[in-house]
Amino acid sequence: MHTRSRPDRQIRQTVLALGAAGPTVIATGAALDALWLLGIGVCGVIAAVIAAMVTEFVYRP
Repeated sequence: MHTRSRPDRQIRQTVLALGAAGPTVIATGAALDALWLLGIGVCGVIAAVIAAMVTEFVYRP
């Protein structure tokens, strides 16, 4: 089993938090019929995807 260093775990937790927050905000925006919340949620999901891709490029070249 391979152990991860603390910075690796923090980056992974940040990406997972962004990934979980985006759909939550999107669902809230859809329920409240608020387009600005939908936009913020989509931006959060896109930020999570970009952060995950950058992390992969930097840590696993």
